[in-house]
Amino acid sequence: MKKTTFLGAIGALLIVAACGKKAEQAPAMGPMPFVVQTIAKQDAVIYDEYTANLEGEQNVEIRPKVSGYIQEVYVDEGQQVRKGQILFKLETQVQNQDAAAAKANVNAAQVEVDRLKPLVDRKIISVVQLETAKAKLAQAKASYSGVAANINFGTITSPVDGVIGTLPFKAGSLASPTMEMPLTTVADTRVVRAYFSMNEKQMLNFTRLFKGATLQEKLKNTPPVSLILVDGSEYEIKGKITTVSGLVNAATGNSQFRADFKNPEAVLRSGSKGSVRLPIEYKDAILVPQNAVFDQQGKQMIYVVAKDNTVKAKVITTTTTSGLNYVVTEGLEVGDVVVVEGASKLKDGMQIVPQDAGKKEDVPATAAATTTTVTEKTTVTKK
Repeated sequence: MKKTTFLGAIGALLIVAACGKKAEQAPAMGPMPFVVQTIAKQDAVIYDEYTANLEGEQNVEIRPKVSGYIQEVYVDEGQQVRKGQILFKLETQVQNQDAAAAKANVNAAQVEVDRLKPLVDRKIISVVQLETAKAKLAQAKASYSGVAANINFGTITSPVDGVIGTLPFKAGSLASPTMEMPLTTVADTRVVRAYFSMNEKQMLNFTRLFKGATLQEKLKNTPPVSLILVDGSEYEIKGKITTVSGLVNAATGNSQFRADFKNPEAVLRSGSKGSVRLPIEYKDAILVPQNAVFDQQGKQMIYVVAKDNTVKAKVITTTTTSGLNYVVTEGLEVGDVVVVEGASKLKDGMQIVPQDAGKKEDVPATAAATTTTVTEKTTVTKK
C-alpha cells in the first residue's frame, strides 16, 4: 500500500513539472490588429428632416349662402373642376315665389309714381306725395334685387380651379349657411404647400447657418429642399422654403415654415403627410464612422492611436448623429489616427497593429463601406 502511494506521488510531481515546462515554452501573445482611419477634412452635406403636412395652394370650403334642399350634385369626389363650374343646385321654389311677390310690389309702386306725376305737374297734389311714392318704389326694387340674388345663390359654383374633396351631403339634404360641415372642399393642388415646424434650438441654428440681414434674405439663401413621401420615396421635383412665421408659438415653442412644391402630375394630395429634407453643407468637416464612437459616463469617446501604436481614449464633441458618420467639432485634429472597429476590446495603453481601413482586404463589406475615408462630398441624414 505504501509503495503504491509513493509511486502515485512521484507521477503527480512529474505531471506538474511537465506542465510548468510547457507553460514556460508558450510564446507571449503579441498586439492584435485593429482597423484604423486617418482623420482628414472633407465637405459634407447633412440632411435635416422635418415632418410636414401637405395642403393645396388654396383649400376652399364650399358653403351655401342661402338655405334650401340640394336638388342636384353635379360633381363627384376627386373630380378636377374649373373656376365657375357649377357644383350644386339648391331648391329655390320658395325664393321664386318671394321674387314674384317682390316684382309685383315694384310694379305697383311704379304705377303709383306714374299716377301721381301728372297730378304734381298740374299742382293738384303736393310734391311730397310724389317723393314718398318714389321712395316706396326704390324700396320695392331693393327688396326684389335681394330676393333675386338669393335665387342666384341657389346655384353654387367653384371659386377656383382644383380637385373636389369629400361630398358628405347628397341630393335631398338640407343645406344652410349655418351648417357645421361644408358641402365640399375644392383644393387647388397645382402647387402643394408643405407646412413643418422647427423648435427654438433648430430655429437658432437655422438663422446662424444661412446668410442674410433679415429672415426673408436667409430664406432666399436656403438651398432647394426635397420632399420624402409616406412610402419613403423622394418626390422628383425639388421645392423651396418660402415663408416662416414671425412669432414663436408660446404653447409649443415652435416656428412654422412653409415649403412650396409644384405638382403638375397631381402626385401630391392635399391632406397627406410627408417629410421636408433640408440639406445643410459643412465645409472642411471632420467625419468619423458612428461605430468608432462609444459612450462613457455620458461622454462621447474614441480611441486615438499614438506613434508607438498604443491607444488612448479621447473625448470628442459631435453636432449631428445620423447615417454612418458623426460630424466632429472638438477633440480630433487632421492627421489623427483613430480606431474604427472593435473599440469595446480596447483599453488605454494597449498596443495594436494598425490596419488601414482602405487597404485591409479581409474587412467585411459593411465595415469597409462604413470606415473608408471619403475624399469627395459626403452625405449624411439627420432626423
